[in-house]
Amino acid sequence: MINTFAQIDYLASSGRSPWHHASALGKLLLAGLVVMLAVFTTSWMLLLTLLVTVLTLCLSARLPTRLILAAAAAPFFFSFVFIVATWAGTPYGPFMRMMRPMVASLIAVWLVGTTPYPDLFAPLSRVLPRVVADSLFLTYRAVFALLSRTERLWRALLLRGAVGQGGARRYALMGEAIGTVVLSGFERSQRLYQTMLLRGHSGRICGCRHYLEFTRSDLAVLGVGVWAGAAALLLWRSGVVDI
Repeated sequence: MINTFAQIDYLASSGRSPWHHASALGKLLLAGLVVMLAVFTTSWMLLLTLLVTVLTLCLSARLPTRLILAAAAAPFFFSFVFIVATWAGTPYGPFMRMMRPMVASLIAVWLVGTTPYPDLFAPLSRVLPRVVADSLFLTYRAVFALLSRTERLWRALLLRGAVGQGGARRYALMGEAIGTVVLSGFERSQRLYQTMLLRGHSGRICGCRHYLEFTRSDLAVLGVGVWAGAAALLLWRSGVVDI
């Protein structure tokens, strides 16, 4: 898991596709439009069009195929029981219930895989309360540190034979390991906050404005948004979709 998060973070910062050079605000608006259309549409044709569109976005952003497949398959496992339980005998219902989260998952992977996290959280910090926005910003980075520490701790337990002990002893060691990670995270947060105060923390963490730096690549983002909106409008005018 830590490798996957680190890979996404690296791709967002070092990618060279046109989507990486587009502004974060434009990509956020495009992702919101795609998710809104996927949630509210009743047309399987529009969902299929959106799915092809977001797959093209992920491939053109040069995201790893393994990551794309994982993002496409993960929603299916979570919604499989619901799809089976609500099946009415027609293939359209299960298809749409499966495509909606798949489209949302793929556009989310494209967004975080092409946008560095400071630019991604900066526009959100203007809308959310300051405490919530700063907490999200810090939590994103803290996840990497905690997962890395958990991975090292689990490897140490394996090397010392702690996992191969009896069930009761094993669960006790796992509880102690979790407690150690939680205390370490709390201590790390205290040191981080003290460091921020020493360096002149003014009450807002993410104050960058790179998300507003529009470039020529934003024309491609605008084109995809126009394409998605035009597809929905054409299907609605033809009577195929009711949105």
